[in-house]
Amino acid sequence: MNLLHLKYAVEVEKTRSINKAAENLFMGQPNLSRAIKELEDSLGITIFKRTSKGISPTPRGEEFLHHAKKILAQVDEVEEIFKNTDNGKQLFSISVPRATYVGEAFAAFVGKLERGRDIEIFYKETNAMRAVTNILQADYRLGIIRYQTTFEQYFKNMLHEKDLMAETVYEFSYNVLISEKNPLAKKDILEFSDLSNCIEIAHPDPYVPSLPLIDVKKAELSDFVTKRVFVFERASQFALLDSLADSFMWVSPMPERILKQYGLTCRKCPANKKKYRDVLIYRKGTHLNAVDKLFISELYKSRDSLISQS
Repeated sequence: MNLLHLKYAVEVEKTRSINKAAENLFMGQPNLSRAIKELEDSLGITIFKRTSKGISPTPRGEEFLHHAKKILAQVDEVEEIFKNTDNGKQLFSISVPRATYVGEAFAAFVGKLERGRDIEIFYKETNAMRAVTNILQADYRLGIIRYQTTFEQYFKNMLHEKDLMAETVYEFSYNVLISEKNPLAKKDILEFSDLSNCIEIAHPDPYVPSLPLIDVKKAELSDFVTKRVFVFERASQFALLDSLADSFMWVSPMPERILKQYGLTCRKCPANKKKYRDVLIYRKGTHLNAVDKLFISELYKSRDSLISQS
């Protein structure tokens, strides 16, 4: 028996379903079933029974789960105490969408850290579900998730189920990012027809678990484009936009300084009516320390500068 087995059993009780618990734990259903069976064998009891309403604990299972929850709560308390006792080291970890204004906030944040103390920072650009997983399984402190407002209810339900706090940072529509050398830069407003013969530079990993990946790509990618390059890393995307005069990207609003630095420009495309939301997330009960609050402060400053320039 180990802590993971305790977490698995508590999640099964919470969802009353092996399949749903496996989805919430980001693991396969057979692996979860096997882990629960190993736990029952090690304890010599049956924890769960199947009923017409799903899976429910046996009387002995209820007794075990009562103790398991107390143990996990104590472990969380100990982890939280020692995570926030940095022994002089400035610790910070966050997963974020590929957003230039977030990168600007991060750079300003790092610039304000105390140089007389040790620094250990993790900053990962990824999709929304990986950001959630990093908090739940990889001990990341914070995350920023981006989703199309079409999926609003799904994400609200998921964050609630996983006991994550959520705070909207920014709501926006995408702009078209192109090189200043692109002939389309001469137009103030773009239409889908302007982009149909261009190469779209896109992120390759949109992910909403409630939908098959093919459906998510249909929801995120332009259906009028037949030429597309998928790139994970933003600097490479900017280099492609600069070197390929017939390329474009859909992006959140960007700081003017970055546009000038890379020789890029943004144009509005009213035909694209999709709305997006960036949301700050972290575990319920997390004590936001001074380093966390410093980043969040810089994040809102960067967001506010975009609002003021629009």
